[in-house]
Amino acid sequence: MASGLHFLLLLLLCSVSSEARLRIFEISASDLPSDIFGITDAYIKVSVGSQSLGQTKVKDNQVNPWWEEEFYYSYAQQDDVLRLEVHDEDTFFDDLLGICSRQLQYGTHRFDCFLEEKGVLHYSYTLDSQ
Repeated sequence: MASGLHFLLLLLLCSVSSEARLRIFEISASDLPSDIFGITDAYIKVSVGSQSLGQTKVKDNQVNPWWEEEFYYSYAQQDDVLRLEVHDEDTFFDDLLGICSRQLQYGTHRFDCFLEEKGVLHYSYTLDSQ
């Protein structure tokens, strides 16, 4: 019985050590497009795998917005997919301006992601093992 308990404890420790702490920060965009309603009112939706981490505030009428929000996720693992969606808030339907997806790797990384229509999303993330 004791050896079975030790084995379960070892399995639990191994599974916990494979998880990591994720921080997404320094989110900004440049050269976002205008639409028929005017300059972009941009916001970003952030997720890891199927887990939504939330979204930024809307930056009204800015082609080069910068967001102060940071996002954290304690259960991230290397090779999970980080997804940032850039949206333009409109009165009736929000427009999707582009999606940036990347497999997570340990360390701190900075990326520039070119959007489908026009513009670039800039962001950084740190993935630390626990």
